[in-house]
Amino acid sequence: MHTVWKGSISFGLVNIPIKLHAATDNNDIKLRQLHKECNSPINYKKVCPICDKEVDGEELVKAYEYSKNKFVVLDADDLEKLKKENEDKAVEIVDFVKLEEIDPIYFEKSYFIAPDANGGKAYALLRKALQESGKIGVAKIIIRSKEQLAVVRVYQDSLLMETIHFPDEVRSIQDVPNIPGEDLVVKKELDTALLLVDQLTTTFEPTKYTDDYRNALMELIEAKKSGNDTVSASEKRTAPSNVTDLMTALQASLDRTQKKPAPRKRAAAKKRA
Repeated sequence: MHTVWKGSISFGLVNIPIKLHAATDNNDIKLRQLHKECNSPINYKKVCPICDKEVDGEELVKAYEYSKNKFVVLDADDLEKLKKENEDKAVEIVDFVKLEEIDPIYFEKSYFIAPDANGGKAYALLRKALQESGKIGVAKIIIRSKEQLAVVRVYQDSLLMETIHFPDEVRSIQDVPNIPGEDLVVKKELDTALLLVDQLTTTFEPTKYTDDYRNALMELIEAKKSGNDTVSASEKRTAPSNVTDLMTALQASLDRTQKKPAPRKRAAAKKRA
């Protein structure tokens, strides 16, 4: 399993060398865009609209747009130094809270935590402490140049880290339009709705839920493959070079001229008597 982050996590004076591994996969089926005329994949280029030319990575700089078309350019060395200073710090659990106190809207991405060399005993200690207390740890970590708020909790027989959004990243419900008031609820309708909820209540079993659209799309793709309903990208056409054509024509003209017999000299006119 690929390691996405390596460092340590601490609570109090206990330090645990750890590795993080992505706990989830994105199984979306990725579709390419083809040119309908020749079935060639479409490429996207970075083009400067002012210079009207394509630019490569070496010509790009990072900047913050503080107002319309006004930027603060950030030096690559400064960003790298800032990243290094923060990544060198260990992840410190600063608080312990109950899991139910955090609304699911805050949760972002999950990572399995594995102990690194000589970290097994401290790892087991933290896992047992969380199990016995029924608490989770709140910590901060920097992953891919972004500081993340995170929680550490027990998942099955391991520790799991879940990055969570900072409060200012969660939008206010007050910004959502057209939220109806409770005065629209009729008691008879509510009783019927509660009866339906009761009838559909069960134990959560994640394996019974499947991505029906993705499965159907994959079946469609496989059916088209089996039926040879496929296309191949056209080979890249090489546009004729005007320079080459011109040189060829000039050389042919020169060769033809050299092959022509030299014109005969006219006989000298007879002298008049």
